Amino acid sequence: MARRTARRRPAPSTAATPAAPPGAEAPCPCGLPAAYGDCCRPFHSGEAAAPTAERLMRSRYSAFAVGDAGHLLRTWAPATRPATLELDPAMRWTGLEITGTTDGTLFHSTGTVTFTARYTHHGQPGALSEHSRFEKADGRWVYLDGTFPDEASAG
Repeated sequence: MARRTARRRPAPSTAATPAAPPGAEAPCPCGLPAAYGDCCRPFHSGEAAAPTAERLMRSRYSAFAVGDAGHLLRTWAPATRPATLELDPAMRWTGLEITGTTDGTLFHSTGTVTFTARYTHHGQPGALSEHSRFEKADGRWVYLDGTFPDEASAG
């Protein structure tokens, strides 16, 4: 007779589920005083292109907030875009503050946006500060790369 061994059951998953996109009338996660349906959703769905580097940055923040990795990849410059992007479902983005911009308007081909994004991760609050560079590719703004001022001053 074969000896039976007890099988261990996998532990229940404690990972949070990604946030559902807000309804069209809900406030936009990007912080502008507009409903999501009138603000970032048209950028996420591809119905519209962000007219400025700042609006693209805001739409990318909102994409992080609603778990839209597709928008993040579509709006990333091909030269620096990763092949895949996995978003952490335990991350909750809670606020965005734009602290500076240079260029990045309809009349420019490059621009920068400096911002602080606030979040909670497994219930712990935090903030990410970044100086992001954007460029136009085929007439549309895309994210090129960013530096993290907090890390630069810590080194």
